[in-house]
Amino acid sequence: MLKFLKGVVAGSGTGLKDLPYNIGDPYPSAWGSWSHFRGTSKDDGSPVSIFSLTGSNPQDGHLAAGRNGVKRLRTVRHPNILSFLHSTEVESFDGPSPKVIIYIVTEPVMPLSEKIKELGLEGTQRDEYYAWGLHQVAKAVSFLNNDCKLVHGNVCMSSVVVTQTLDWKLHAFDVLSEFDGANATATGPMLQYEWLVGLQYKPMELAKSDWAAIRKSPPWAIDSWGLGCLIYEIFSGTKLGNTEELRNTASIPKSLLPDYQRLLSSMPSRRLNTSKLIENSEYFQNKLVDTIHFMEILSLKDSVEKDTFFRKLPNLAEQLPRQIVLKKLLPLLASSLEFGSAAATALTALLKMGSWLSPEEFSLKVLPTVVKLFASNDRAVRVALLQHIDQYGESLSAQVVDEQVYPHVATGFADTSAFLRELTLKAMLILAPKLSQRTLSGSLLKYLSKLQVDEEPAIRTNTTILLGNIASYLNEGTRKRVLINAFTVRALRDTFSPARGAGVMALCATSSYYDMTEIATRILPNIVVLVIDPDSDVRSKAFQAVDQFLQIVKQYNEKSNAGDTADAGSLGISSMPGNASLLGWAMSSLTLKGKSSDQAPVATVNSVMPATIATSTSSPGLIETPSTASAHRVNSGTDFADQPMPPSPTSTDGWGEIENGIHEEQHSDKDGWDDIEPLDEPKPSPVLANIQAAQKRPVSQPVSQPKPQASTSLRAKSTVKVAKDEDDDLWGSIAAPPPKSASKPLNVKAAGAVDDDDDPWAAIAAPPPTTKAKPLSVGRGRGTKAAAPRLGAQRINRTYSTGM
Repeated sequence: MLKFLKGVVAGSGTGLKDLPYNIGDPYPSAWGSWSHFRGTSKDDGSPVSIFSLTGSNPQDGHLAAGRNGVKRLRTVRHPNILSFLHSTEVESFDGPSPKVIIYIVTEPVMPLSEKIKELGLEGTQRDEYYAWGLHQVAKAVSFLNNDCKLVHGNVCMSSVVVTQTLDWKLHAFDVLSEFDGANATATGPMLQYEWLVGLQYKPMELAKSDWAAIRKSPPWAIDSWGLGCLIYEIFSGTKLGNTEELRNTASIPKSLLPDYQRLLSSMPSRRLNTSKLIENSEYFQNKLVDTIHFMEILSLKDSVEKDTFFRKLPNLAEQLPRQIVLKKLLPLLASSLEFGSAAATALTALLKMGSWLSPEEFSLKVLPTVVKLFASNDRAVRVALLQHIDQYGESLSAQVVDEQVYPHVATGFADTSAFLRELTLKAMLILAPKLSQRTLSGSLLKYLSKLQVDEEPAIRTNTTILLGNIASYLNEGTRKRVLINAFTVRALRDTFSPARGAGVMALCATSSYYDMTEIATRILPNIVVLVIDPDSDVRSKAFQAVDQFLQIVKQYNEKSNAGDTADAGSLGISSMPGNASLLGWAMSSLTLKGKSSDQAPVATVNSVMPATIATSTSSPGLIETPSTASAHRVNSGTDFADQPMPPSPTSTDGWGEIENGIHEEQHSDKDGWDDIEPLDEPKPSPVLANIQAAQKRPVSQPVSQPKPQASTSLRAKSTVKVAKDEDDDLWGSIAAPPPKSASKPLNVKAAGAVDDDDDPWAAIAAPPPTTKAKPLSVGRGRGTKAAAPRLGAQRINRTYSTGM
């Protein structure tokens, strides 16, 4: 027979022509005269099992019994009975006499004896798995005996196979017959093919062919004996040699021993019904059986039972046999989640079980279910997916993220729940590297633009952190357009001090993306203001940032002076020592939680860190949920506590169309930062306004000019009270040198001259020319008086034409 099958496989390469399956390698054992082969479908390559029976004579009794087994297997359906797929009978002329071969194709299975050797279970885990397998076989036997009134006749280890999910299933139906106990006058054999059963597996009445006693016995009498033989074989680890070996009970578990003895009772009428064995036996009451049974009837459980079960399942799974968990529980759990019968808490157990798989198996068995769950409208499921995204996000392919995952995740940006908005924001830390440039620029940045003015301060802070983290994934044009605007115009002006600190750190961490002009004209002026911030942590970061950017500019200057202009513009964060990554911001300093309000006091990070630090498992670089924040007040002794705060980011700052137009402009190429002109002068903060006001005051005035009114007026308007002499000392060191050319006295004013303080452009006016002392008013409509030179730092980042 093996020679024939080998010839078939070798000759055609795909098996028999009329069999739509390929025949593979044989297993070393099978029931009776059958041979068991591995196989695959010719259509899709899915695995199957192929059983073959060969006979030299068409009237051979083995073939007749085989045909009976095929018919019974095709018609009897039960979860614990081998699933039938296909059968065929072919005649082959190999040698002097023809041969008849019967093929049965079933679901992929392995002989029980081979699977037990492969698993190698021991101790409690072995007993639990055996209990689950015997429970399944007992249900199949009970179904045949009690429901169908059929007698299997040959229950033993050889007639049990194991599926890929480690379920035990009953097969070998060649001897299967109807139980005709009601026919008292019948004298012939009830089991037509009982001669196929080995003598060691026959109860005494069957061995004696006492059909009258068999017909008077219960329908389960013969198969209960066979189940006892199966119990002996699996626990002893050997094949039953004779009936006397059944008396050796040393290997039988004590909890199962009473039922084992009742199954093998010498009196057929006293043998234990297999249905009673399932219901009453203490042996079947264990964690594995209870867990699998709960999963199989999950749809019948209420929500409270489900929630309680799935919360315990992660810890319970560690105590169960690992192979059973991965091959049995994991598919059940994935299926229940996919079809909605499992609660959202089941996702935790699914991912924990999935962590025990190899990366390839995880992608095949877990990821498809997770991806489908993103389309769920259940908010609890969405929250669970986002909370655990760090466990599976790296395994998602870029195409799946861009096409299937992100469109569903993005709905969380506009969710009414601040907690869900924050989780969605944190998830982008893992998903953003896998998004296409079209999605990054056309969709994600629009949402981040809106989140930077969110009502929750923690969300605004985390948005700044996220932008700093994903900056490397943006193209150069998008970085130029977005980063400085987002970090300076919004983050540095936020009323929430950790948000301002995050803006400073984001600028430092992305310094390699800015050229010297941007650093000198747009970044440093905005950071310098924060060195007098009311929050000490922000001030500390601002000083560090100023030092860092000044060092970059110095290095650029040194390289420019040395003539090395090729590398002069490439200086950035990499050249500066001691810069921590953005992922550590929230854990180190951005742990303050609370809601922003224009009237709410600003709390310093240092004052609240011990009380507000929390651990985040999904993203350690992001601040925790703002909804659980506690209020903290600023220390009354802080030097800058009486300083007014910068304007709120939620105020009108030229972003109105973005705040209200995310959904209306989905097809626009703008990303939310385009309406901020790169060179627009931002409105100065009150602290900076005080400095500018001081710059506009003249250093010295003639004695003849009255000062009390001006002094009184100035002090009434300014919160910084400094004496005249102190003003001279304060600004003298940075005052501009006097012009070298001869000119009229600075304090001489012609009639009709315009006051310098009323000229909005005077602060950035160019110094007077040195070639000729010519009044600035000539040709400019300002009268005949020359403009006084301005003291202090000169603004040189703009020029204007004569038409202004």
